[in-house]
Amino acid sequence: MTVTIDETYRSREGADGDQQTAELRYVIQGTDDDSVVRSLLLDTAPRYYNDLRRGDVNFEPLGGDVWDCSVQYAAQDSQFTFDTGGGTQHVSQSLGTVGIYAAPGETAPNFQGAIGVNEDQVAGTDITVPVYNFTETHFVDDLLVTQQYKLDLFFLTGKVNNAGFKGFAKGELLFLGASGTKRGQDDWEITFRFAASPNVANLQLGSITGITKEGWQYLWVRYTDDEDTAAKTLIKRPVSAYVEQVYPYGNFSLLGLSG
Repeated sequence: MTVTIDETYRSREGADGDQQTAELRYVIQGTDDDSVVRSLLLDTAPRYYNDLRRGDVNFEPLGGDVWDCSVQYAAQDSQFTFDTGGGTQHVSQSLGTVGIYAAPGETAPNFQGAIGVNEDQVAGTDITVPVYNFTETHFVDDLLVTQQYKLDLFFLTGKVNNAGFKGFAKGELLFLGASGTKRGQDDWEITFRFAASPNVANLQLGSITGITKEGWQYLWVRYTDDEDTAAKTLIKRPVSAYVEQVYPYGNFSLLGLSG
């Protein structure tokens, strides 16, 4: 006997508002095998209906190889989290020395912004710098989560954006990786993790001016021995600054997210 599936007149009921839902209803005839019913129902009912994702699939035998079936659809809302707790960075050079104080009878040397100068060392200090951490969780169709897509996520981890992405300029956004869980047969729940650090321009360190660096590049300062003649002491003077690329660039369009 031929197995048939037909959509019923009661199909396509739904609800609008904050929680959009829809239901497609079918009648299947010609088999008493529930596995055949389930397979045929999944092959017939679309994965998405009016931008709603397919959810629960239900089927009930009515006797005589007839089945009453329904497929539920609901909105798949993406989720977003963020924090601006900042990150820690070790710096050896201040943005500017705002006060110098000496003991009576002494002249304090001017270290030109070098922090924690002792003998032949510049100790520096740890500071909090702006870092914007955020996650996005999306539901991705199983057909799109191929082995190549998983490899793209893997190889993009630890890279910075090579072009503007999600409002961040080139070099400001670091991809920290993704984690995914398959939900049934239709889609994956994937969480993407990012950290953003702002680009800076026209930075001045001591007498060094015009320094430009991208958010995730590393800046370090070279010092040389000099003499503060007024204080009659040796000092460490910044003579050059270096901006290093420590994270490679990546093409974030491969993530499959809207930029």
